[in-house]
Amino acid sequence: MSDNIHVLIVEADFYRDISDALLDGAKTVLDGVDATYEIVRVPGCLEIPAAVRYAVKSMEFMGGRRRFDAYVALGCVIRGETSHYDTVSEESARGLLDLSTEFCLALGNGIITCENEAQAWARARKEEKDKGGAAAQAALDMLSVKEHFGLFPR
Repeated sequence: MSDNIHVLIVEADFYRDISDALLDGAKTVLDGVDATYEIVRVPGCLEIPAAVRYAVKSMEFMGGRRRFDAYVALGCVIRGETSHYDTVSEESARGLLDLSTEFCLALGNGIITCENEAQAWARARKEEKDKGGAAAQAALDMLSVKEHFGLFPR
């Protein structure tokens, strides 16, 4: 993989303590490969795809040079009493998938969807399931796939 990987991490603030735990795992993985990263915080998981799209759109103002090599989405959705959980989890995932395929983005989806807070913590903590670290690793792995196909524009 090419040197000087720069990653955008978009973190949803809705369950900030849980998303910060996800961020800890993601940063550990990225630091392990000497990647640099910027963190942007958004109100909730539904806003993550828009933030990624803003970053992609910003390349038009940079002479076509993509500012970020990979993207990591971090957030938490916990089921509540209404169907809002379904909307947030499905539409945030759909938005990220659509962006990654339309714009050939190396993107790791670390939005965890859980039934309760205990499940969320188990998935977020670096010492347990480390889904933030897994999302960062997925973004790096997809960056390798892009490079394999000659799609690693800077």
